Amino acid sequence: MAVRFRVVLVAVCAAVALGACGSSSKKKEKFAYVEREVEVLYQEASTAMERKRYDDAIELFGEVERQHPYSVWARRAILMKAFAQYRQNDYEEAVTTLDQFIQLHPGNKDAPYAYYLKAMCFYERIRDVGRDQDFTNNAVQALNDVVRRYPESEYARDARLKLDLTFDHLAGKEMYIGRYYLKNGKHIAAINRFKMVVNNYETTNHAAEALYRLVEANLQLGLVEEARASAAVLGANYPGSVWYDDAYNLMRKNGLLEPGSKPKRSAKELRKIEERQRKSEEKRLKDAPAATAIEPPSDDPFDDSIESPTEPTPDGQR
Repeated sequence: MAVRFRVVLVAVCAAVALGACGSSSKKKEKFAYVEREVEVLYQEASTAMERKRYDDAIELFGEVERQHPYSVWARRAILMKAFAQYRQNDYEEAVTTLDQFIQLHPGNKDAPYAYYLKAMCFYERIRDVGRDQDFTNNAVQALNDVVRRYPESEYARDARLKLDLTFDHLAGKEMYIGRYYLKNGKHIAAINRFKMVVNNYETTNHAAEALYRLVEANLQLGLVEEARASAAVLGANYPGSVWYDDAYNLMRKNGLLEPGSKPKRSAKELRKIEERQRKSEEKRLKDAPAATAIEPPSDDPFDDSIESPTEPTPDGQR
């Protein structure tokens, strides 16, 4: 009886082992090398992309490149693979793939898009102003690359808009730190942060407040002339801002108003100023670029040169 039980047990174990092997082989079948015509393989990848099956699209575009590395389809497949990775929020993988495309095909007609999509991989990971800004700095560098290399392209236009928002974000980070220092009595450190905003991000929405904070911090240190200088710049550049009115009131409270200084605004004037600022902010948000990247350019792998589709690209391929 014991012998019979052992035989049955061995048979069951063997069956389980065979089943496991079969399951493992099925999993491997999906990624097994099956050579196919490049047009068929690329079409399958494109279909997976359209249906938002990004995992499959990444694998299939990778197969196009692996099976037909010297074809024009391979170049396009690298770019589409990067876009699928971007759509799946695999930003680091997308950046690696895009760097590969840029290195191999710098003269390809889609090179501007590769630089742009790389910038978007950093841009979409920008964190709030209370956290580290490495991604913001990388986004600035990558967006500037797009504008500098391809100033007349549609991607440069979108990059310029995103740069404005990115600079605004960096200025917000400096203001966040500066306010913290000022609140905790570290006036010199606070002044340095506010000066950075005034000197490096003067076109952002934070510049007026930075000037006001300079007035405030310098007065607390007893540096009257420095406070007056910042107040003068604030009045000359942002006469309609609430920060100018706050600076005016602060200087008046300390008995430091110059003869002929602008009097305090009426409540009616302040309401008008606030309304103008509200409309300006609404317009800025309306004109702001979409968070997601522009779709990839035309899906024609044969028109491959920026200069001319019939001339060789710098990588030596047509």
